[in-house]
Amino acid sequence: MWQTLSLRTRLNLLVAAVLLIGLAANIARLVLEAGPRVQAEDQNVIRLAGEFTQALLSGLNEDGVDEADLRVARALEGLQRLRHVRVSREGGKLPSEPSETQITRSEGERRPPAWFVALIKPEPTTIRIPLVSHGNDLGSLVIGSEPTDEISEIWDGIVTQLVVGACIALVLFLITAAVVSRALGPLNSLAGAMTRVEAGDYSTRVAPAGPPELAAICGRLNHLVDVLGSAMEDRRQLAGRLVSLQDSERKEVARELHDEFGPYLFALRAHLASLEAAVGGGYADAELLLRRCRAMTEQLGALQQVNRQILERLRPVGLAELGLGEALNGLIGMWQQTHPDVSVELSVSPLLGALDETTELTIYRVVQEALTNTFRHAGASSVGISIATLNSNAGQPAIRVEVRDNGSGLPADYKTGLGTIGMRERVTALGGSVSMNSTPEGLVIEALVPARPVI
Repeated sequence: MWQTLSLRTRLNLLVAAVLLIGLAANIARLVLEAGPRVQAEDQNVIRLAGEFTQALLSGLNEDGVDEADLRVARALEGLQRLRHVRVSREGGKLPSEPSETQITRSEGERRPPAWFVALIKPEPTTIRIPLVSHGNDLGSLVIGSEPTDEISEIWDGIVTQLVVGACIALVLFLITAAVVSRALGPLNSLAGAMTRVEAGDYSTRVAPAGPPELAAICGRLNHLVDVLGSAMEDRRQLAGRLVSLQDSERKEVARELHDEFGPYLFALRAHLASLEAAVGGGYADAELLLRRCRAMTEQLGALQQVNRQILERLRPVGLAELGLGEALNGLIGMWQQTHPDVSVELSVSPLLGALDETTELTIYRVVQEALTNTFRHAGASSVGISIATLNSNAGQPAIRVEVRDNGSGLPADYKTGLGTIGMRERVTALGGSVSMNSTPEGLVIEALVPARPVI
């Protein structure tokens, strides 16, 4: 049940429990102190009453019997007006009766409950003072403790303490509840803001309010919404760029099929028609047939090369079978067939180890895009490719891919192309980063790709 209560209710219940425990502890203290207090009061009252009686009757032995009885009666009447004691006379001519004042006081006072009296009432204390006048025994005065008045006073004090303490506790509870409600007010705003963010409203903001901790949470939530909104916008743009990249790739493949395959297929069809005509017409010039076959062989070889280039763009040939190093050597060899005047050096660290297919493909695409830009735009005569392991500050190993050329670098009006965007997004999707820096010696492309070993 406790888990289902709100934070405000929990705090209010805790405050109420603390106040009630404090009030109960104070009442318990008063009850526990009541017994020793009554006991001490009884002893003091009996002692003082005895001394006072001795003082009143100090000259009793010098009086006559009648005068002594009268004097004792008057002293007894005065003593019976004392609180917390009961005085009576045993023997003598004038037995004592309770005074009207004592009877009225006893009947008019509010009596404490019986359980309380039984809990703290001490053992009765009684002293006897003999009355003697000229050797005549006039009886004795009996002074006994009467703690009822003291117990009533203590009970009245406990009741007053209980009422006043309850009122104070109630006031403190109401004040605390109001403070807690005001302090936790921003939580409602936070909950509403999170609901709107969950619904996709990334313009939601929460005004920092409440104690410093909640104000800091409001500020962090606003920052989180900013970051989340930016991430969702980047995601939307990324989805659009992916669609554009796919369309561009399809257009590029269609253009190459049309521009490369079309002429070669037309030429092959023409050569086959010529061969068919020569053979069908009985014209058997072996030299002519040989030239036609050689031409068809060259065109088929060109078709195979174009096919390899297209397949290389769609999926690296031999990456899974031969490994990253051999696949990159094949990629470099393909470029050097068309650009023999450019030297390319590849360095792959032997500590690289086995990586998963996605990481190897990402590294391959980075090198492929860098070489494409270099051979098409840089006008470089040498290219250096380095792939090595790197320990980052976070402790997670990474792969550093560096492609350096001695070309013209990035132009002043350079605009990021779709190929570069695709390369950057491939690396970013794995948690890495890409940088492109122009130097006086040429262009340096560096990519940090988190190393993900084969599972």
